[in-house]
Parts: sequence; C-alpha cells; structure tokens
Amino acid sequence: MIPSFYDKVYKVVSQIPKGKVATYGQIARLAGNSKAYRAVGTAMAKNPDMKTIPCHRVVGSDGAMHGYSAGHGITTKMALLKKEGVKFSGKKVDVSHSQWEK
Repeated sequence: MIPSFYDKVYKVVSQIPKGKVATYGQIARLAGNSKAYRAVGTAMAKNPDMKTIPCHRVVGSDGAMHGYSAGHGITTKMALLKKEGVKFSGKKVDVSHSQWEK
C-alpha cells in the first residue's frame, strides 16, 4: 500500500522533538511535496492522534501561530510550546533558536 501524503506528513511531524518546531513548508518538503504547505495545515487540522503527532509544533515560516483545535486554540498552542522550552519573540516563535533541523 502506498502511503498517502497525510500519512507522510504525520510521520514527519511525529519526529519533531520537544522544544523544537517545524514550519508548514518544511514539513511539506520532508513529506515529498514542497508546494503542499497548505495541505500540511489541513492534515494538522485532521490530526487523528495528538499524543503521537504533535501538531502544536508546526508553525508558519516566520514563527507565527496558525490555528490549533485543542483547548483554547492558539493560546493553548503557545502555552504547550513554551512549556516545552520553545523560545518566543512576542507572539511568534523565534525560529532562529527553536527550528528543528532535519
């Protein structure tokens, strides 16, 4: 069976360690389609298992928060990231310090 793009996205996102973030574009590239960053967002919105697929660790290319369906939305996403040690500059992740290198 050939894995779907979403399956590939979930596999990549499940590898992001605590204290790090990846961008939608980075995930799209690692999943095999660098132009499918919007599809990555849709995959995150449909995340079937938030315990093993840490979708809160996926952010915009400039570190901006985009949607989060758990808890109180973006407020919860930011709190989870801060708890994991992700560095922020205002309301954006400081990607120069916290971006996952893969």
